[in-house]
Amino acid sequence: MRNLKCVHHSKIANVPAIKAIAWDVSSDQAVCLRDVGGLIRFERWIDEELSQIACWDAPQSPYKVVDLRFFSDTESACIIFDYGDILVVRENPINEEKIEIVGSIDAGISAAAWSPDEELLVITTKASTFIYLTRDYEDLVSVELTPRDLDVSDHVSVGWGKKETQFKGKKARALRDPTVPETVDDGKLAESNEYYETTISWRGDGAYVAVNAIEASIQRRVIRIYSHEGILDSVSEPVNGLIGPLSWRPAGNLLAAIQIFEEKRQVIFFERNGLRHGQFPLRPLDGLEEGKEVAIRSLQWNVGSTVLAISYDDRVQLWTMGNYHWYLKQEVFEPTLRWHPEKPLAFALASRSSDRMRRFRYAFDVCTGPILPPLDYGLVAVIDGKTLKITPLRQANIPPPMSLYEISLTETANDVQITLGGSVLGTSQQPIFKVRVLHPSKTSAWLFNAATSQFPQGIDERIAPDGVVSETLGTFSLSRSLPESGRYEFILTESGSLLADQRILTRGCTSYLVTPSHLIFTTSQHLLKFVHIVGNAEDLEVPSDTPESDERCRSIERGAKLVTAMPSIFAVVLQMPRGNLETIYPRALVLAGIRGSIDRRNYKKAFLACRNQRVDMNILHDHQPDQFISDVSLFIDQIKKVEHVDLFLSSLREEDVSKTIYQETLRAEDLRQHGSTDIREGKVNRICDAFLEALYTRKANVKNLITAQVCRSPPDLDAGLMEIVHLRDKGSEQVDETVEHICFLADVNRLYDNALGLYDLRLTLLIAQRSQKDPREYLPFLQDLQRMEGPRRKFSIDDYLGRYRKAVRHLDDLKAFEELKSYTTRHNLYEESLNLYRYDEDKFSAIMQLYADHLITTSRFKEAATAFHYLDNKPQASECYRLANQWRECLSVASSIPLPADQFRSLAETLAQSAIETKDFRAAATIYVDYLHDVRSAVKYFCKGYLFTEAFCTMTLSSSQPQPQEHLLTSVFDPGLIENMASITELLADCKAQLAAQVPRIRELREKKKEDPLAFFEGAVNEGKDIPDDVSLAATDASTMGRSLFTRYTNRTTTGTAETGVSRRSSKNRRREERKRARGKKGSVYEEEYLVNSFRRLVERVNSVEDEVGRLVEWMVRRRMVERARAVEGAMVEVVGLCRRAVSKVFDGGKSKEPSAQEEEQEKVEVPVLKEFGRLLFLSQGL
Repeated sequence: MRNLKCVHHSKIANVPAIKAIAWDVSSDQAVCLRDVGGLIRFERWIDEELSQIACWDAPQSPYKVVDLRFFSDTESACIIFDYGDILVVRENPINEEKIEIVGSIDAGISAAAWSPDEELLVITTKASTFIYLTRDYEDLVSVELTPRDLDVSDHVSVGWGKKETQFKGKKARALRDPTVPETVDDGKLAESNEYYETTISWRGDGAYVAVNAIEASIQRRVIRIYSHEGILDSVSEPVNGLIGPLSWRPAGNLLAAIQIFEEKRQVIFFERNGLRHGQFPLRPLDGLEEGKEVAIRSLQWNVGSTVLAISYDDRVQLWTMGNYHWYLKQEVFEPTLRWHPEKPLAFALASRSSDRMRRFRYAFDVCTGPILPPLDYGLVAVIDGKTLKITPLRQANIPPPMSLYEISLTETANDVQITLGGSVLGTSQQPIFKVRVLHPSKTSAWLFNAATSQFPQGIDERIAPDGVVSETLGTFSLSRSLPESGRYEFILTESGSLLADQRILTRGCTSYLVTPSHLIFTTSQHLLKFVHIVGNAEDLEVPSDTPESDERCRSIERGAKLVTAMPSIFAVVLQMPRGNLETIYPRALVLAGIRGSIDRRNYKKAFLACRNQRVDMNILHDHQPDQFISDVSLFIDQIKKVEHVDLFLSSLREEDVSKTIYQETLRAEDLRQHGSTDIREGKVNRICDAFLEALYTRKANVKNLITAQVCRSPPDLDAGLMEIVHLRDKGSEQVDETVEHICFLADVNRLYDNALGLYDLRLTLLIAQRSQKDPREYLPFLQDLQRMEGPRRKFSIDDYLGRYRKAVRHLDDLKAFEELKSYTTRHNLYEESLNLYRYDEDKFSAIMQLYADHLITTSRFKEAATAFHYLDNKPQASECYRLANQWRECLSVASSIPLPADQFRSLAETLAQSAIETKDFRAAATIYVDYLHDVRSAVKYFCKGYLFTEAFCTMTLSSSQPQPQEHLLTSVFDPGLIENMASITELLADCKAQLAAQVPRIRELREKKKEDPLAFFEGAVNEGKDIPDDVSLAATDASTMGRSLFTRYTNRTTTGTAETGVSRRSSKNRRREERKRARGKKGSVYEEEYLVNSFRRLVERVNSVEDEVGRLVEWMVRRRMVERARAVEGAMVEVVGLCRRAVSKVFDGGKSKEPSAQEEEQEKVEVPVLKEFGRLLFLSQGL
């Protein structure tokens, strides 16, 4: 689908007698050899004139330049003449001759060629000798070209093609093997003497060289294939009419040659083994008199192996191949051509008749029509000699070399252009496209009506014979498609860089297109990318190479290039390397079209695009939520079809797809604008409500109403079923159809239950008939229900459906109170029954009694006590309070019964002992003093709970004397102080011992981990000895459960294939690891964690006893135990100081100044806070 478009053309006139042309690669300039006035001039083309490099006398006899090669590295040229001289011309000689004959062959030279790396020169002499020379022109190999060379061929002839082997019976042609040729060539030479020349051609990698020469002894032209070392590899099979031109494709797969027979000419191809490999015919030349022929002088492949140049005596033709068809793309009237050695589509031309030199640079370009909708018909024009192939890909996607239309031209076409030529006014505007064709001597115009698809011929316009399109490669003006805020153009350079106003967007670009919304381009990484068009070139955002996660990037076939885009149908056409076409519908283009349709309120087009391209239909709402809700009626009017409305409603879900799966396809400013619209929860219900409102107002199809009800979240199946009931009551014939519809939308088993819950047995039967239920099961069940009375039927249905709260109400309607009590007990419906009889005192009390018994069985004693209290069952209430450890309520209720004194005392003692067991010494002491009147025991337990003030007050209030009883102070209070002092002293000593043992160990473990993490986490290997080569230190799945050796012990979870592969055995391993973690065995990896947690618990314990120690010290001083108080306070101060210093070491010392990424990822450990211990001032002075 690509044409050769001229992107650069320059010429220089008045340069007669040009013998040869070559390229200076370093300066990208052409050099030439001319014979002027008996002098040979070697000149360089600089700007618009020739600059002489060297000049010498020409030979007296006629001569021919066999080869001219310029070496950029040495600034010298090698000129080979047919009379045998090899001449070197140096442009800037240093201690060397400017012109030097480095060698001469007396027999003369028939052909010569340098290898692609310019290290070898091969020459064929007129004495049938093949010679290899080095860069220094030293002889390497000399080979004689003899008839015996044909023996190297492995070609086998079994007589096919001879008359004696041919079957001439009936239908013989139909039975002939198509792989067998009808005739076999014997190598007959062409009749004209003009084609008796010899040609040499190297393969692109320099490994082989081909020689096309005539073997005079057998009168046959033979192509010999030699290796780089001069060893004959193969020879060609016999071909009649084979002439001298030969060119080996640089890619290395084919050799091109020319065959002339029966007044026809064709290019034939050979493989390296000498066998034929296809051909294509050459076409008659323009401007020749009848019966006149022009000789073919040479064949030349370009360096990219994409263009084959065929040189005639008066012109050059450029051929390309696509989809196994050869296209004639260009015809230039200059006979001598030389391809650029490095630039694939650059060459120089020269002509003796016109006395001029020309330079061309071409590029492959697709001739397409407008891409701006609605003119994007995908119109593509392809040049093929005198045929112009035109295909509107929007109407017919016809693969090349075929086309929908073919225009026969009077001359070979060189360029073509499609523009908008106007419009035909009628009932509607029909665009007319103008197809302008450039020929070597004129232009012709054609008009194409997009509506009628007809091509009326235009009038030819004469122009200069050398007219050439000189547009810059890949430059397009986008003023009509860019926003008004700015204009810029995109340029694709020869190196593959894609520019936007001098900003490099990407490198390695192979083709690109511009639509009103996107810049589309392909890359050398075989990706198709979309860039959203914005007002400023600096704001263009090129997606990364992530086709798996970004819909603006898509993988394509290797080597695929863009042909055209049709935004109206969201299509992009690609051409594969072989030549076939592929039409794709990229998500970015599809979504851009859908969003545009939504913005224009063209919901039908947007809906059909979503439906055809499998786009989530939630985007119809999520792109413009408020607009969509207000346009629900418009949406229904445009969609019209009932099934389409159902399809949209059934596709709804709560996710905002414009912020999730389709977020990356929005432009940056659209994302910011759309971000201000937040889709609230309940999106599905809000849309369904809007549809229901619109549908009810227009009395729409019942199916849409049912769909809107069923698609709510959660589904409103009852409302949907009621729509069917209304239809049935009206006698509509659509009942069966709507039942099938609702059964399709929802689970039929749920529908059966909901229909049964409506107490409509006819509707239930309709649903059941469309389910997979066995009629032998549901028919008897429905018949039994039909025979029941109303309340009993409703109770049975609700009981069957498990709706027990509704069922108990039906029992009340049936006045079956005893059955209701049993039903309440069986299904725990006490709250419902109590609420049902809240105004009936007797029945309420009966249910309350059942409820209280139930609470006792479930160990909810406090609530049971309240229930029994309501029922005035005080003994049972007192017992429940006792079981609930509510000693105040228990004793108060027991006092109101009243209980006998001994039973009351026994109950109080039991409650006091229960409080002591739970270490609630305040409660125990209160019971002793208030209910048992045992002051001694009360003081004792107040002291046990460090409640010394309460104990002292109790003694004071219970004594009839002004001073408390001394015997209680000396026998109970003081011993309590001493006992608590001993307990606190022992506790603090244990804390000091624990700190002395654990803190240094934590520091030691951390130093080991820092010095050798591998040994710390996995244990030392061979105790530091040399590790054998066959022992792997890498963690395995068996040892680490798919995790690294460092994350194994850090409570970090990993996801991935390796983790899921061990899920079956991980549970058991995890439990074993947790047991090891809890034990914290010394030397294990969990020891540090265990010690840190143990220290944390110690700090919490010290904090918890600070108040108790403070009260103890205070009362010891008041009881004149100053030294003992000072000792306790000193021990407490020491332990608090040790803990404070240890906290900084344990929780701060383990962190490095610059934590690693792994440490930052770990969960933050909360540092324990140590309370400040308040000391007595006068005691601290003595310490």
